[in-house]
Amino acid sequence: MSSLPDVIDSARPTVTIPIAPTSPRYRVAKRALDLAAAGIGLVVASPLMLGIAAAVKVESPGPVFFRQERLGLGGRPFTILKFRSMHLRADEREHRVHISRLIRQGHPTSDDPTWLPIEGDARVTRVGALLRRSHLDELPQLLNILRGEMSLVGPRPPIPYEVELYEPWHLRRLAVLPGLTGLWQARAWGALSFDEGVALDIEYVEGRSFVLDLRIILRTLWQVLTGRQF
Repeated sequence: MSSLPDVIDSARPTVTIPIAPTSPRYRVAKRALDLAAAGIGLVVASPLMLGIAAAVKVESPGPVFFRQERLGLGGRPFTILKFRSMHLRADEREHRVHISRLIRQGHPTSDDPTWLPIEGDARVTRVGALLRRSHLDELPQLLNILRGEMSLVGPRPPIPYEVELYEPWHLRRLAVLPGLTGLWQARAWGALSFDEGVALDIEYVEGRSFVLDLRIILRTLWQVLTGRQF
């Protein structure tokens, strides 16, 4: 990505985030993998996704998909897609307080794969809890990958109100496309403090390669298939 200009975070316009140099070969290979995997994944998973959509609709009134603004490359906003796992009128205020506590004070409270767990969260439906545990709620993000807003591998895209709490060095994780999974998830999702997790994201930003992407994908698949939370 050496041809791209420095990334300037929209929430902190005085902070410049330089993009680590990468070769054109890596960029082409990464995008080709993203397109192939997301396209094949959508075709193969389409029967499952139809079943999930029906289950979401039957249990709780409202749309099948959950749409939320996230920040991607350089802090540019985009709309992330997930299967809805909460009741329609869920209040986000508790989640905002929880994120603030995690970023400013320390570790997650469990090994829940969402990293930001609220234990006994009444906002989550029964189907939604199953989707979150199995990560199936993330399947619609294959569309985000096809659109070029995300990649298979990269730091998870943050919510804008999360980025408002970042220290300047945290912004470095926004210097690449966000991913469906990343080094933080593959290594120790749910078991590290926010600073420790961001350090892994930055390690990925500074050392990313096609081989590393493949290792992260394979490790993530293994964790999902064996029921190990990441």
